[in-house]
Amino acid sequence: MAAVSESPVYRATTTAPVNIAVIKYWGKRDATLNLPTNSSLSVTLSQRSLRTLTTASCSASYPAADELTLNGKPQDIQSSKRTLACLASLRAHRQELESADPSLPKLSTLPLRIVSENNFPTAAGLASSAAGFAALVRAVADLYKLPQSPTELSRIARQGSGSACRSLMGGYVAWRAGELADGSDSLAEEVAPQAHWPEMRALILVVSAEKKDVPSTTGMQTTVATSELFATRANAVVPARMAAIETAIQNRDFPAFAEITMRDSNGFHATCLDSWPPIFYMNDVSRAAVRLVHDINNAVGRTVCAYTFDAGPNAVIYYLEKDSNLVAGTFKSILGTELEGWSGPFYDAVKDVSSGVSLEQVDSRAVDVLKTGLSRVILTGVGEGPISVQDHLVGENGEILSDQ
Repeated sequence: MAAVSESPVYRATTTAPVNIAVIKYWGKRDATLNLPTNSSLSVTLSQRSLRTLTTASCSASYPAADELTLNGKPQDIQSSKRTLACLASLRAHRQELESADPSLPKLSTLPLRIVSENNFPTAAGLASSAAGFAALVRAVADLYKLPQSPTELSRIARQGSGSACRSLMGGYVAWRAGELADGSDSLAEEVAPQAHWPEMRALILVVSAEKKDVPSTTGMQTTVATSELFATRANAVVPARMAAIETAIQNRDFPAFAEITMRDSNGFHATCLDSWPPIFYMNDVSRAAVRLVHDINNAVGRTVCAYTFDAGPNAVIYYLEKDSNLVAGTFKSILGTELEGWSGPFYDAVKDVSSGVSLEQVDSRAVDVLKTGLSRVILTGVGEGPISVQDHLVGENGEILSDQ
């Protein structure tokens, strides 16, 4: 790309985290505004393990239409109503600033060039859209120097991807479903910061890096339209669970947190199975992970780990750092260190662990399925919200750079 000599290039770059829900978001009361039928709650995962890096830039030298590049591939931004809705809202906020202070550069009138890269598989059940839209909204908000808080920005991110609103904050985050038709009260808020319960860890078992058979939006529509269990879950079960898990988090009560998390995952997948035709996000490897978690808890005699599954087969196993030997150690002894992922900043706790729970105390069939059914593991923990960085993916002259 040719150097730009006269028109300045404005840039801002942020990283944003993945979040994994423990009370699931499933179903919409308004598809256009991305308003959910029920509230949800998630754990923000550490960006030392999983993150989206996004640079938002603008310049009069760019082509007239906004551009988005994801993982090195240009995206058709004009066909994405969700992306356009986010950018329109952000531009409107910038226009307000420019109207109030005519001395500000008119960034809202300039074409955007947004470049984003994930360090994890896209569309593989690892909440890539949540991190992606959170990073996009935060980066453009920083580019425009918007004063809006993360909670206020969460309304915008929600329009891109529902769960993205939760990735604008760290720690333990609730997305309040809200009741108003315009969605103004459907927003995310931090229930507790990362520092409140920093010992939370997560072991992600990556079953498949392929795209899902049934995209989340399609699955939601099918469930809402056909599942007889769905309304009961949304209206009666989830509100009680939200209150209970928030109490568990405030009290740092892992056994309560774990049981609620597992029950809600099971309930969510039950509504998928109750859809017509039924939707299967979990597979045999997923079910083997469920069996192993219960076997580990039974063998230890207390609840030391919990599973949850989003709309995909990958298992997320939550546990506390002090129980790393028992939980991660058991999976490590089954899977072996040849499997990709036994490394990184969260590996130290199990680096020297050769065994956890005796494999004689767990289901041998589940062990056999897991040994051959995973492509990698990811060791991580609770983390913080988006972080502004200087590792730009767009150069000073507007050229697209690489994170690699």
